[in-house]
Amino acid sequence: MKVPQDAEEFIEDQKRRLAENPECATSSYNLGVALMEQGKYDEALEAFRDAVENSARMFEGWVNIGYIYYLKGDLEMVVEANKRAVEVEPRYARGYANIGFAYLQMGRSDEAIEALKKAVDLNPKIVQAWSNLVSAYIQKGLIKEAIETGKKLVDIAPDFPLGHNNLAVAYYSNGNYKEAVKHIDIAISLGFKVHPDFLKELEKYR
Repeated sequence: MKVPQDAEEFIEDQKRRLAENPECATSSYNLGVALMEQGKYDEALEAFRDAVENSARMFEGWVNIGYIYYLKGDLEMVVEANKRAVEVEPRYARGYANIGFAYLQMGRSDEAIEALKKAVDLNPKIVQAWSNLVSAYIQKGLIKEAIETGKKLVDIAPDFPLGHNNLAVAYYSNGNYKEAVKHIDIAISLGFKVHPDFLKELEKYR
């Protein structure tokens, strides 16, 4: 029976492989993943950059580059890295979801909506993308679209608490307080911690 390597042994093994074959994208990628798991983000970033430089098809490397930039708070680079990922793999729905999320955080709702719609078209099961699309529509002031999208989301994932929370916000924005209360109560029952200010605002409509 083969004894599994610990993280340090695995990292050293990948470094040895790269010393023998510096252009091995797989070893660079594996090294990047191991370093990222240890929280060594700058070193991981360097390894992932080597991976994508040495393999034109290494879209996963770009995704991880985007994740590291997200942890660093650089949303522009999150967008850039995930755009490179979907250039390599145009049907990679999570790449578009990541782009949409970053644009949403930047307040660029038009671009967020475009990317998130692409994500859910490619993979309707990405509930976080649906949820962010609801938020993007609210951010844009398209409340009818937010409600329609939120209803689709809770149909797809009835036990996803954030979906009910976001649908409640959409209903509240439309003046439909009864439905807002209904969905916020579902969100709470599913363990979601609703913003206390929103809860306080809804109390008057109970």
